[in-house]
Amino acid sequence: MPPCASAVMKLVPVAALLVLPVVAHLASGKKFRWCTLSHLEQKKCSELSKALLSLLSSVSSSAFTRVSCIRAHNTYDCINKIRENKADAVSLDAGDVYSAIKLYGLTVVAKEIYLEGSCVFAVAVAKRGTLDLQRLKGSRSCHNGARWTSGWNIPMGFLLARNDLVWDSGQPLSHAISGYFNASCIPGTGVTYPQLCALCQGQKSYIWDKNHFCETSHSEPFFGSEGAFRCLRLGLSDVAFLDHLTVMNATELEREAYELLCPDGTTAPLTAYSTCNLGHGPGRAIVTRHNFQKITKNFLMVIQRLFGDSGKEKARFELFASAPFRGRDLLFHDAAQYLQLLGEETEISQVLGLDYVALLQGLGHEGTSLSNSLVCWCCISDMELRKCEEWALNVRSDPLVCVQADSMISCIELIKKNEADAVTLDATHAYFAETCALAPVAAECYGEECAPRREKPEKLTHVGGLPPLYIVALVRKTSQHVSRYTLRGKRSCHSHVYSPGGWLLLSQYTVGVLENGSSICNLTSAYQGFFWKGCMPGAGGNLCKVCIGQEERGKGSSRCAANHHERYYGNLGALRCLLGDPTGRSFGDVALLEHHNLLQNIEYLSSSGWAAGSTPGDFELLCPDGSRAAITAWRACNLGRVPPSIVVTRPVTVTKVYDFLAKSQESSKNGRFQLFQSLRYGESDLLFKDATQRLIFTGQLNFKVILGQSFFQLAQSVFSCTPAGILNFCNQDTCTSFTQP
Repeated sequence: MPPCASAVMKLVPVAALLVLPVVAHLASGKKFRWCTLSHLEQKKCSELSKALLSLLSSVSSSAFTRVSCIRAHNTYDCINKIRENKADAVSLDAGDVYSAIKLYGLTVVAKEIYLEGSCVFAVAVAKRGTLDLQRLKGSRSCHNGARWTSGWNIPMGFLLARNDLVWDSGQPLSHAISGYFNASCIPGTGVTYPQLCALCQGQKSYIWDKNHFCETSHSEPFFGSEGAFRCLRLGLSDVAFLDHLTVMNATELEREAYELLCPDGTTAPLTAYSTCNLGHGPGRAIVTRHNFQKITKNFLMVIQRLFGDSGKEKARFELFASAPFRGRDLLFHDAAQYLQLLGEETEISQVLGLDYVALLQGLGHEGTSLSNSLVCWCCISDMELRKCEEWALNVRSDPLVCVQADSMISCIELIKKNEADAVTLDATHAYFAETCALAPVAAECYGEECAPRREKPEKLTHVGGLPPLYIVALVRKTSQHVSRYTLRGKRSCHSHVYSPGGWLLLSQYTVGVLENGSSICNLTSAYQGFFWKGCMPGAGGNLCKVCIGQEERGKGSSRCAANHHERYYGNLGALRCLLGDPTGRSFGDVALLEHHNLLQNIEYLSSSGWAAGSTPGDFELLCPDGSRAAITAWRACNLGRVPPSIVVTRPVTVTKVYDFLAKSQESSKNGRFQLFQSLRYGESDLLFKDATQRLIFTGQLNFKVILGQSFFQLAQSVFSCTPAGILNFCNQDTCTSFTQP
């Protein structure tokens, strides 16, 4: 626990150790200058100053100046004043915090903590019975602030992910929003798009200091969440976008008159914000200059110990109360329970969360650039990179950039960090992507019924007719000692760790149920004890002993890697493993793989010299009843079916990736570059499965629907007790990772 957090936990009288650093600063003749946004904030700040002066003067006899309250025109004026050493600190919405750090070089020292954590739910509120989220276009809207968490970032990200809001990334997002709503009040948008300020009521003036129209200050009546709700209550807008902390305090009459708009098109009472919202993101935080971090944190610690919810001098002054000053959310949010102090080297992504930072970058918070139109595709091997680079040279749409990682899991991490945009994942890794708050774009479609069509790519509205992948257990015909019931102690070949068939589904036939009827859950350790040895790329221990790596890359770095640098990786790799390397060594007894392209892969290995003379007749399938069948009988003799692979991205980039894939798929029909062919690069299933006939775009369906209930529940059950690092990475919750005082 950081020392400052430890100190906050001890609710004891103010100690000289805590107070003296601030007193020393003040005694030196310098002022601690808090930036304010209205005359009401000035009044509250002044009362804080008086309360501090009366208390601190008893600690030190030295004369010093009390805390100074610096009035600013708007939030960005505050940021500028702090940067220019004309003010020292201010509490800002997370959207402005990001701008203050990334664009103005400030730093964050603390964040507000509310009853439910450090985050806020973004809600859309409307008069009861008048609107739903399916009919937002053309409505009048009020928002708590431009580029703010609950009034702009999350709602606009939500509309973009659903393709309701159409945005050309070459234009500012404000341009798209001004064409979506009929009229709005979004304080802070500026004069470029007057439609976005049309409903605002702040004072207008040609003199900057006197102009409060559409500004991010309390002088604009519709500023902040309380202001956006006021705009709705006055009947000037049809919908208000604000945070849940405001509707928590709604009166009984307001709860009867207004309702929340839910993502599925339904509505809910104002009290249902935890289940009916557009998403959640970080709340407010306090920023200062880098060289003022220590003093600011000491100052916050002192005022919190004195005047916070548990402060010993709360009767004298309440830090998180604005009612005595006839305002709301003055200096800090009234709903704040306390301030959590942060370490000096805390990354912005740790404060705001990876998803939120990626969302802001996707919304162009750092300005428009070429990167906004780029699609960065994640590749997991040199072979995929070569194919991707050829794709980039042949595509006639938005620029494609190829980013290399070392596994599908690494790709998920890169996409979540906004260091890549898209990748194709098998069903198990798609389950990981769902946990990581990524979004599906398209599903691969296999078989003759998926033959390419000339019309515009269709969107997937259901999954019932989407052809699955059949999982088969392949053996050499001569290995008569191997059957479905004698797999224990054998040498196994798997496409990779966590594969839907050769890892997850396989458990139901091997380690899922023991002889005594008890279940085993940790598949990672269970397979180690079930098979004698094998090659399961990405695993470890005896399940890497049959793997061979790749000579040209050095066996040490490529052996058992979860990518094509391990020659036994993937479906083609599992087949190689069953046959053994060209010298006839390092082979398995059974290969667990997908049925697609099995004949083609056998022919490829035979003609390429890996296994010269091999024919489909040399192999058989193990059936669930203990019998065997020809490899062409996979429909009747298989271990089960798994969902197809899915292209994933971040929610805010779904439309960009969708448009890019639609154009790529169309140009691939008659072009030299073939999106769904890989063997020319020396491997199969690069970027997409070679069996893919076309991509079916998933529309607004979520992972649970696309993967199917049975597969999703199986994955949930297994990963409830099978550790996976990616789940730990994705389950980091900045909303609840705070220290209680």
